[in-house]
Amino acid sequence: MDLAQLSSNLLYAAFIIYLIATLLFGGSIRSKKDQETNQEKWGKIAMTLTIIGFILQLGYFFTRWVAAGHAPVSNLFEFTTFFGMMLVGAFIIIFFMYRTTVLGVFALPIALLVIAYASMFPTEISPLIPALQSDWLKIHVTTAAAGEAILAISFVVGIIYLLKYVDHSKKSKQSFWLESVLYGIVLVIGFIAVSIGFSVNGYQASFQYVDKTGEAAIAEYTLPALVGPHEWVLETEDTMEPLVEMPAIINAKKLNTVIWSILIGTGIYLLIRLITRKRLGRLLQPLAKNVNLELMDEIGYRSVLIGFPVFTLGALIFAMIWAQIAWTRFWGWDPKEVWALITWLFYAAFLHLRISKGWHGEKSAWLAVIGFIIIMFNLIVVNLVIAGLHSYA
Repeated sequence: MDLAQLSSNLLYAAFIIYLIATLLFGGSIRSKKDQETNQEKWGKIAMTLTIIGFILQLGYFFTRWVAAGHAPVSNLFEFTTFFGMMLVGAFIIIFFMYRTTVLGVFALPIALLVIAYASMFPTEISPLIPALQSDWLKIHVTTAAAGEAILAISFVVGIIYLLKYVDHSKKSKQSFWLESVLYGIVLVIGFIAVSIGFSVNGYQASFQYVDKTGEAAIAEYTLPALVGPHEWVLETEDTMEPLVEMPAIINAKKLNTVIWSILIGTGIYLLIRLITRKRLGRLLQPLAKNVNLELMDEIGYRSVLIGFPVFTLGALIFAMIWAQIAWTRFWGWDPKEVWALITWLFYAAFLHLRISKGWHGEKSAWLAVIGFIIIMFNLIVVNLVIAGLHSYA
């Protein structure tokens, strides 16, 4: 077995172990008899499995590094799996600080979704393009991902806080927006489902099109084309022609993936609603019924307090240094740079409002949720739809 195959097997094993640990965390808080004893017993087993999974994922990371000859954070698959690994690592640290098992019920599913999302992108190891052949690749990208992962824990805690705090028995602004956030998570599940479905069926369509420079290029679609590239010519027989042609500034192939994810994700959401006769918020609320809201608020704040300076180093300072070396300018209003700045400004405002204005509790939880939405917009929409200097990722 070569290192690349070993690396893939380690990642798959870690995913399965995280899934089992999630079920054990959920079982520990759902038990009605001897609740404290069960939480401690099953929580220890679940945490042990989580650590084993994390070690296996570290094994994936370093074996892929050796196989590739460079830090495996150079494309969306590698970056997103690393982000998932850092999220689990951040959860492990926070768990040992506060010893609350409910975090595992929500943190591990988010990490599982992130890893599953990553696996939908090409997983092949490829040589680094010249623009990425720098030590700043591992310095900038790993630090930025670690910062985002720690900040993501505040989102997990914010969701737990809101699930308990918001009254789901009646319609309100709070319940509507919380339901919207949970619906967004289901859209990610939709992306995974549609990608697996068409991949199993071996769907592929090729388009020749004119790119932004005026030269002919080839786009390979793995999902039926609802939107197509600029000035396209379909080269594959018995495949769907695009319904709409996108301008050159939009990455039509990736926008097509987003549209399919929305369609399938919405279908999954409506199916859940139809079967359970409940909104997702009300369905999940029992998992958070015994949490201490003050403790959740403290964990969320501590996560931002730790994650913000790490993100500042990786996504802004190190990024600017590398941009100056690679492109002879530290700032160029590239979409990725702009959204990194927006993310930084938001969390700076979060800390300001928390410290100076006393935004605790519900307000702080909502800010944590909004911050993670900004991070996900950067990861998904900016990477998949908007063309820029970072499009090679």
